[in-house]
Amino acid sequence: MSMSRVLLPAVLAVAIVLAALAVFTFAKGAPQGPNLGQPATPDEIAGWDISIVPDGGGLPQGSGTARMGAKIYAEKCASCHGNNAQGLTAEPLAGGVGTLAEEYPEQTVGSYWPYATTLFDYIRRAMPPQAPLSLTADEIYALSAFILHLNGLIGPDDELNTANLPKIEMPNRDGFVQIYKEGEESEP
Repeated sequence: MSMSRVLLPAVLAVAIVLAALAVFTFAKGAPQGPNLGQPATPDEIAGWDISIVPDGGGLPQGSGTARMGAKIYAEKCASCHGNNAQGLTAEPLAGGVGTLAEEYPEQTVGSYWPYATTLFDYIRRAMPPQAPLSLTADEIYALSAFILHLNGLIGPDDELNTANLPKIEMPNRDGFVQIYKEGEESEP
């Protein structure tokens, strides 16, 4: 008796069992997910409802300067973004102004981002990566000031706060297509 005569019936039996299992499983409807996690509570959702819009809506009270931000940056950001925000294991945050039309544009906060409020929003929501939402509003204003200062947009002692952060004119502010007017809600 050849080996193929012994294996062929075994392979066919396994194939029939798998086909029957598939038919039975899908006959009940689409398979359900692994049922991981639990529904978020209203308090958990509220904790993440922290969006900031370009005109500054949603900014918390607080303030900071680039000098204050330099110390925080050295402690919490330089290991990934480099000492002068030129990039290390993470993207550079400063420089690149005027390079967007070049073959290899540098997309940094100063060269690419259209609104200074986006910087605050991103830092608060995602930085540092191992502890998002861990920075205070004053620390985030100070870090934003430091990064904007490195991009030549504010001075070292200029204070950022709820009132003046949205007024900073970013170099690429008009580099995006606007689908709605500022102050109006976008259409779904």
